[in-house]
Amino acid sequence: MTAAQTGAIAAPRGKATGWREWRHWPDDLARLWRRSLRFRIVLVTLALTAAAVLVACVWMALVIQRDLFDSRQTQVLTDARRATVAAQETLDNAAVQGGDTVQLQSLMNSVRAILIQQSSTDMIAAFRVDRTATQAPQDFAVGGFDESLITAGMRAAVRTNSEPQWWQSVGLAGPDGGTIPGIVVGQQLVLPDVGAYELYFAYDLASADQTLGFIQGILWVVGIGLVVLIGAIAWFVLRSVTTPIGEAAETSARLAAGELTVRLPVHGEDELATLGRSFNAMADSIESQIKELADLSLVQQRFVSDVSHELRTPLTTIRLAADMINDQRDDFDPATARAAELLNAQVQRFETLLTDLLEISRYDAGSVQLELEPTSLAHLAEDVIASMHQLAEQHGTDVRLVAPGGYSPVDMDPRRIRRIVRNLLGNAIEHGERRPIVVTVDSDQQAVALGVRDFGLGMRPAETEHVFDRFWRADPSRTRTIGGTGLGLSIALGDARLHGGELAVWSEPGRGSNFVLTLPRGTAPLTGSSPIRLEPADETQDEFGRTQPIEVTTASTPPRSVADAPERASGRGGATSARGGKP
Repeated sequence: MTAAQTGAIAAPRGKATGWREWRHWPDDLARLWRRSLRFRIVLVTLALTAAAVLVACVWMALVIQRDLFDSRQTQVLTDARRATVAAQETLDNAAVQGGDTVQLQSLMNSVRAILIQQSSTDMIAAFRVDRTATQAPQDFAVGGFDESLITAGMRAAVRTNSEPQWWQSVGLAGPDGGTIPGIVVGQQLVLPDVGAYELYFAYDLASADQTLGFIQGILWVVGIGLVVLIGAIAWFVLRSVTTPIGEAAETSARLAAGELTVRLPVHGEDELATLGRSFNAMADSIESQIKELADLSLVQQRFVSDVSHELRTPLTTIRLAADMINDQRDDFDPATARAAELLNAQVQRFETLLTDLLEISRYDAGSVQLELEPTSLAHLAEDVIASMHQLAEQHGTDVRLVAPGGYSPVDMDPRRIRRIVRNLLGNAIEHGERRPIVVTVDSDQQAVALGVRDFGLGMRPAETEHVFDRFWRADPSRTRTIGGTGLGLSIALGDARLHGGELAVWSEPGRGSNFVLTLPRGTAPLTGSSPIRLEPADETQDEFGRTQPIEVTTASTPPRSVADAPERASGRGGATSARGGKP
């Protein structure tokens, strides 16, 4: 492809891009209007100023126009009256013998010269009122006066009234063929022995119109300049106010992000300086309180860790003694044997609590490290279900495994993930109300997931918000049958986050609960949705075969992704039951 051809193709592309950017301008302006206080106030100020200047300019232009017209009208009427009076005096003083036509015409010519000399316009016309007088001089029109300018109404008014002046606005022909504003003034002129004449003067108002246009132009230039000046002043004033506000917002964000040493620069003694000093005082107080709380938390963590370590030795001794007593319980009377069993059970629970407290203290201290190794989440779930089948039998619970994916190895700490699954499955068995429990394992190209679904009583939304809190129980009045410590879900959440994954819960009263553990396949953070849906569909318990056992089957569905293809080929995908034996 030649350079010319390339340019011919690229040009329309740039034009289309510019068109798309132009179409985005309204959205950009709307976003700027919502986010920028300075832009919003300046725009409102400019709009109000422009409206005020527009009203003022229009009003001033109208006032000036009216004043110019009134002054020019007065000047025109005065000029016409002066010329008419001079002409009438000449006519009154003239002596015409016997109505001589030649003398009358000579007198009319001298009157015409006087009118032209005394008036400021050369467009003058005179017409006889009484057309029956034969000796009357001829009508005349000088200076290009057009008789069509005179309307019938004005002509009738001039003929019937001899004293007042009459005028009207007209459009005169301009030198360039256009129309210019003008005024026609009419009144009567009486010729002795002949009668009255209609006398008209046409005055050009072009000079007044030019003056008005010049003044209006000045007004608009001054108005636009005033709007721009007020906008610049508003921008400068707002900048001096909004800049410290923006600095305060940025400093607040940095303070909220953990930079406790950041402070606002303070200049002067005005209100903004007072605000800055108050903000810095607040930041100092928050920093000191956070440091105190951090020190207190550190002391608490050390106390829990030290107490847990110190209790290890006596607990080991007590555990040995309790085991020895429990082994000999057959030789005791029934009451003593029962006491030995209770002692052994509570010592085991105490030991579990100490282990969980030590684990929590490691999380708080940030000293937890993962021991990663390639592990199949589906195989791990099978092992956990198999290890807990006796507990499920004791509670009369049917545990099912549905694993369409998750067989390919993923780097994880198997001990911690196994602990998460055991905790979720144990809670489901305890709170499942002897109903089926479904463990689902699935995967996609980015993540593997495990879900534990029970059909027990469920929890309200306010309870699910605290389900991962330490030592929190949904119903404190209910008795624990497995002997949990109240730290299991908190530790499970910490283990999930330590792997870069997440642990989510859905629960609804009467429909049970669903816990979903999602782990990334690599080191990249999780993006998108989990392979297992958190909120289950509106399924019924009979769909999971509550009354009939589920046989081990091989999945026949096609692979969901390239990563799952080997898993489907291995024949491990399917559904198994953990009730009454190892799947």
